[in-house]
Amino acid sequence: MLLRTGSKRIHLPTALALPLAVILVPLAALVALQAYQAFVRTPLLIRSQQSIDQSFELITTTQAVRSALQNAERGQRGYLLTGDPRYLQGYRNGIEQAPQQLTRLRQLSIGSPDQQRIMAILAQTIATKLREMQTTLDVYQRSGLAAAQQFMATDVGFDTMSTIERLLDATVASERERLRGRLSAAANEEASTAYNALASGLVALLLMVVGINLIVQAFHGARKMEAERRATEQRLNAQLTQTQAALAQTQKMEALGQLTGGVAHDFNNLLHVIGNAVRLLQHRLATNDAEAGQYLDMIKRSSERAAGITSRLLAFARRQPLEPQPTDVNKLVAGMSELLRHTLGESIALDTVLGGDAWMVSVDRNQLETAILNLALNARDAMPEGGKLIIETSNIYLDEPYATLHADVRAGQYAMVAVSDTGAGMTAEVAARAFDPFFTTKEPGRGTGLGLSQVFGFMKQSGGHVKIYSELAQGTTIKMYLPRLSGAASVHPIDSVQKLAVGSGESILVVEDDKDVGEFTARMLSDLGYRVGTAPNGPLALKQLEQSHGVDLLFTDVGLPEGMSGRVLADEAQRRWPRICVLYTTGYARNSIFHHGRLDPGVDLITKPFTQASLATKVRQILDGRAPPAARSTAPPERS
Repeated sequence: MLLRTGSKRIHLPTALALPLAVILVPLAALVALQAYQAFVRTPLLIRSQQSIDQSFELITTTQAVRSALQNAERGQRGYLLTGDPRYLQGYRNGIEQAPQQLTRLRQLSIGSPDQQRIMAILAQTIATKLREMQTTLDVYQRSGLAAAQQFMATDVGFDTMSTIERLLDATVASERERLRGRLSAAANEEASTAYNALASGLVALLLMVVGINLIVQAFHGARKMEAERRATEQRLNAQLTQTQAALAQTQKMEALGQLTGGVAHDFNNLLHVIGNAVRLLQHRLATNDAEAGQYLDMIKRSSERAAGITSRLLAFARRQPLEPQPTDVNKLVAGMSELLRHTLGESIALDTVLGGDAWMVSVDRNQLETAILNLALNARDAMPEGGKLIIETSNIYLDEPYATLHADVRAGQYAMVAVSDTGAGMTAEVAARAFDPFFTTKEPGRGTGLGLSQVFGFMKQSGGHVKIYSELAQGTTIKMYLPRLSGAASVHPIDSVQKLAVGSGESILVVEDDKDVGEFTARMLSDLGYRVGTAPNGPLALKQLEQSHGVDLLFTDVGLPEGMSGRVLADEAQRRWPRICVLYTTGYARNSIFHHGRLDPGVDLITKPFTQASLATKVRQILDGRAPPAARSTAPPERS
């Protein structure tokens, strides 16, 4: 038997077909019964309860009418007997409340013609009673108590109140009779619903027992085949584990060999100074040489240098002791500004761009400060003639596609600290080896080659991620990503499962000199419904644009080879095809790309790494906000 779940096919043993059929058919009937309960019986119960509530309210309102009239009558008589105006307050409240309650009573009795007839008579009688009470007060105020008593002796008020009482009693009696019927009907409905629920439960229990029995029997026959499959899988997994262990051992030995060679080289120099200084110190101390202190200083400096190298080696090996604590990266960077300005010197301008509400992280503050300082010093050495250094913070979400491309990254929320410079930049080969221990492009004696290694090891030990973006003659950005601290003050949660803004077949040309990045970006855009082509540089991009007579959107990296930057390419493309939209991308921090003067503020830019969701939204915003496109070729641009 074959089942489909999305794009996957599941082959079930033949023996499972009958159990599934036996279960699914009665289960469909059970679902129909539950739907009947939900959509038919439940509304009936609700309407029944509403009728009961209405009866209770009608009885309560009837009593309220009676109480209001009695309060008005007591207030009137108290005033007549005592002449105290305070009694009139009860009278006024009663004559005000009685008509209001009567109006509500008439609304509640709309469904009963008999009660409506009673309400009409009651309204006239109450109006007569209210006039009688007011007339009595008027006579009292004009002619005194004796005249009022003479008017009351006509028994008009007494007869009217007696009529009102009879009408109210009749209303309550009829409504109580209706209430008894409604309560009986509601009880029957509830009993019926309970019986149906019990029957449904028994059917479900029966189905479960039958289904389990049949499925157990079916799987019993397939047990032998499953055991053979597992044995094969275990054997293959064992072979794969052995291969991975051998590869890991090879890589480990290669790294240890490189590390050991560098350590031997540096420590030979250190031990040379220490050994000779000790021998000379021993010789001079015998003669009370006053220069002995100089050699002691040499030993001290060399020892401190050895300790520093050892500390960096431990950082690279992720074995240094850390003391993580909740840290606000904005406050940490702001607190380092003065130190960095003194360290960098006057020829380098320092700018800090702190993101609003940067997330808290759990990190060793001293080690993070050291990492930022190491990056700043490297940036300073890359700008011997001076330049600008930008330290930027922001909140970043690294999604599953990015984590798939970087095995050491877990998808989630990160606080980012980016250090950007306007220095000489790195070649792709140098950037690939920048984190290797003892690798340096500086002249001998100016560095150990462990600064970036320490940053790399510290970030990995802290559960973070570090990434280099660099272009020759343009500068370098190094981004450090630290996981957001769990339990920190909540910011709007990022929903990784969200509806993407898809395309409608628009054409996009992706210009990216990194082949893997270009192909991955093209795949993301294709999955969103766009027709996508790629080009590795500006000249080839212009050739493709000529062949396709332009595209809807040019998506280009800012830094491109072959002497044509992304900005120059975009300017030329828009000169030839004015209706082309342009979206830039770069690995540099957003503020650094503007502050370095490589793009004008306000242009459309998305920084790497970007998620498919953010790319989808950005592309859709640009395409939806453009002028109506000119007629273009419907053929998609060719991939290069």
